[in-house]
Amino acid sequence: MFHRNLSRGEFLALTGLLAGSSLVPRTGSAATPKGVPASVGASDKGAARAQPSGAPGLTGEQLGRLRRSCRSSLTLGSTEEAGDELIKIGEWVKKQGLSSDVYGNGEFVQAFEKRVSGLLGFEDGCFMPTGTMAQLSVLRVYADASGNRNVGFHPSSHHVLHEDDSYAVLHGLRAVQLSPWNRPVLGGDVRETREPLGTVSVELPVRWLGGQLQTWEQLEDLKRACRERGAKLHMDGARLWESQPFYGRSYAEICRGFDSVYVSFYKMVGALGGAMVVGGKDFIRDMRLWRHRHGGNVFHLMPYVASAAMRLDDALARIPGYAQRAKTLTEALAGDSRITVLPRPVQTNLFRVFLRGEPAALNAQRNRIASEQGIWVAGGFSPTRVPGVVETELQVGPGLGDVSDAELARAFSGLLGPA
Repeated sequence: MFHRNLSRGEFLALTGLLAGSSLVPRTGSAATPKGVPASVGASDKGAARAQPSGAPGLTGEQLGRLRRSCRSSLTLGSTEEAGDELIKIGEWVKKQGLSSDVYGNGEFVQAFEKRVSGLLGFEDGCFMPTGTMAQLSVLRVYADASGNRNVGFHPSSHHVLHEDDSYAVLHGLRAVQLSPWNRPVLGGDVRETREPLGTVSVELPVRWLGGQLQTWEQLEDLKRACRERGAKLHMDGARLWESQPFYGRSYAEICRGFDSVYVSFYKMVGALGGAMVVGGKDFIRDMRLWRHRHGGNVFHLMPYVASAAMRLDDALARIPGYAQRAKTLTEALAGDSRITVLPRPVQTNLFRVFLRGEPAALNAQRNRIASEQGIWVAGGFSPTRVPGVVETELQVGPGLGDVSDAELARAFSGLLGPA
């Protein structure tokens, strides 16, 4: 649990310090104790929110144009002009002959909810405007049903780092830290915590650990541990889509044993926005009620649902290739001894890179490389708790193009100058 003598900011800084202290700053790989994933740390709440992408002399709009001009990108993000996606959605909707919904009530929206819930092995689903709204609704329903407002989290959980304490302020929930920063939550963490647990929320994969996952055996044991404790098990599946190649099993098999799952449609799928929660029919009925209470009953959900529906199949089909490419790309990056890749070997198409430097200078170098070579090597750089060491999040996706691993690695190493 969060220690009562520490403020939330102090707690986050402390967990970041503990995580960052185990970094290996100048080697191509991170030393990891047997059976324990490598460590990743964020400097504090501010660093964990978002990686800064600005640089002196360039506005956000200018940076966007620079990125869109590149032939290859090591980060996700649209390379299209703002109106192109809206045009595509309109043309796709007309081609499909679809009718719009009213407050989410419509054949197309409800069919998409059934489609995704079936894919994940659940009875029903509820489309949500945002993932934050989706997951807060889940936690509230479980807390009200059980009378237990304790929720077990990883210290890097989105609930803890990115939602301004909404779980506590809006819903009176209480966070229980289950594990150290440097590895995913395990079954033993659930069994050993002294706090009574109403709900356990687990992120698959863990973003701030570079997309790390439990092994299949560890994941199954985590499910058993929650059943033993009588705690509801919820999956923060913002990046669940990217986890499938690691496990080599269907989405339904991965999700079996969870009481509910949330997935995002804008991160890997590339839709305008939106999310979905899947679960049993009665549970989803409660989700619709809480969507209304949170002000999420948008008059027409159609644009968001259509953007997700027209992209989903293609995105899922490409993910195994992205995961395989990430394996070869990370090894090429780690060939420069000044760069540390975590995790190594990479487990999804998402990973983190650590290097020495200052964010402003590295951002300027990134912009130079983008202008001269047409390669966008990073979204931005965040300081860690190790002085002079920064981190950045990279992800293999459609923007990588046909540029070779060797050329991408050389471009990234250009951030640091000649070896």
